Amino acid sequence: MTMPLTQTTGRRKEAVARARLREGSGVVTINGRPFDAYFPTAAQRMVVSEPLRVAEVLDRYDVDASIHGGGVTGQAGALRMAIARSLIEIDPETRPALKRAGLLTRDSRKKESKKYGLKKARKAPQYTKR
Repeated sequence: MTMPLTQTTGRRKEAVARARLREGSGVVTINGRPFDAYFPTAAQRMVVSEPLRVAEVLDRYDVDASIHGGGVTGQAGALRMAIARSLIEIDPETRPALKRAGLLTRDSRKKESKKYGLKKARKAPQYTKR
């Protein structure tokens, strides 16, 4: 296996993705599994491949990623950010297009913490008069 051109990290919610880009034909593997097997829905696959589409390099690089933590949607967002950061390291000319598409901004939204006396962060138990 050839050395990766870049290795970057992306995060979203509780998910952390580490992406390695190599010259290749556009094959994406995640935790040793094929892209289609790891992200079953088309929406998640579209989110992950968005930076490659914006930079117009869909079939030029192979992506080898390892992801842990969070759920499937958070993992897709984290991988999207990691790929976008890698593309900038390889070719700084792609930065304006990726920035315009909003792919370089970390989505800082997280789950709100639970408050005592409540069932969830904001949901209160039903009020009973008697």
